[in-house]
Amino acid sequence: MPIKPLAAHAGPADGWLPVNMPNVLYTDTKAQELEVELLDTPVTIRATPISYEWDLGDGNTITTDNPGKPYPSEVVSGTYSTEGWYDITLTTTFTGQFAVDGGPWQDIAGSIEVASEPVPVYSKSLESRLVDGDVPVDDEDPWIPERTADTEGAQDPHATHRTV
Repeated sequence: MPIKPLAAHAGPADGWLPVNMPNVLYTDTKAQELEVELLDTPVTIRATPISYEWDLGDGNTITTDNPGKPYPSEVVSGTYSTEGWYDITLTTTFTGQFAVDGGPWQDIAGSIEVASEPVPVYSKSLESRLVDGDVPVDDEDPWIPERTADTEGAQDPHATHRTV
């Protein structure tokens, strides 16, 4: 029975964030129920997420049993110290139960890991500068380069695995 990957959410919706700004990570988590019929008997299988492994794409990883929350929460978050493109992936561990013909839930031994689609994020170095107050400010997002081998983010030489 196929378990659907959870949708991973990372960074601002615009797909970029400043270097050293918290990258908020979260997923919309809920149990999945799958219906099947075995030997003319209805069986319901329930997959419940129990832990989340985030790979930030720069060597840093986070393991947690907390699905995180959208900004302004930073309960599950990380930062990038250099400019570049990074792919964030979420691998969710699910446990299972089954019920036969509407009967009581019974545990299924073991667990399964399901990876999400990568979420691309660009970490941008920003500069502050003084401007003439009489000149209108350009409110557009900072320039974000096309993704190429030259614009890929660097690996963090001090990468760690954190448990939150």
